[in-house]
Amino acid sequence: MMGQRIKVASYNIHKGIGTDRQRDPARILKVLAEVDADIVCLQEADLRFGKRTGVLPAFMIASHTDYVPVPLDVQHDSMGWHGNAILVKRHISIDAHDIIHIPCLEPRGVVTATLGIGGASVSVFGMHLDLSGLWRVRQARAIAALGEAARQQHPTVLMGDINEWRANAGCFREFGKHFTVLDPGPSFHSQRPIGRLDRIMHCDRLVMRSCGVHRSALSATASDHLPVWAEFTVG
Repeated sequence: MMGQRIKVASYNIHKGIGTDRQRDPARILKVLAEVDADIVCLQEADLRFGKRTGVLPAFMIASHTDYVPVPLDVQHDSMGWHGNAILVKRHISIDAHDIIHIPCLEPRGVVTATLGIGGASVSVFGMHLDLSGLWRVRQARAIAALGEAARQQHPTVLMGDINEWRANAGCFREFGKHFTVLDPGPSFHSQRPIGRLDRIMHCDRLVMRSCGVHRSALSATASDHLPVWAEFTVG
């Protein structure tokens, strides 16, 4: 459908631990309400060790938000896959979803979903790339190839914590072969944002209308990252 407006966001929620060192899932959900995106990709949405329990309890999402987690069918108590998760507003249909293994030094993965919104169908990829520059390039190459294949079927957007400080890094060149890499602005550290670590990338079937970093009193303390967002028109 031409002209359908979609707002997406990416947010590394740091396992729900804020800059005050308190774990507060309700605070994260309040920040998501401030951003009010249709589709949200989360990073560090599960605890790292043990059962990798989801940071945002399902009952809190159901009772306090208009979001539904994309069911990734990985572990019973987890929301995501290696901490990556996707939330969508209730009016959005989840037509397909999957988890993707990528080359990694640390435990890493990618989550993806095909979503229906207002008559349009959009493919979404959520990611959290490696701290190693060499592995980031390998991961970006693999993800970009998968995204390019998805783009043949649906408008496609990729987003997440890229963990890259350099503007001309190899991972951006890999993504840039197929996608436009947006720079919403500095999002890390949330108290004094300098690093442009959180990025959104889109294919030419999505027209970017605006993008930015969501900075508020609440988001400055809820996590060590600020959410980034972008609004698109399909077509």
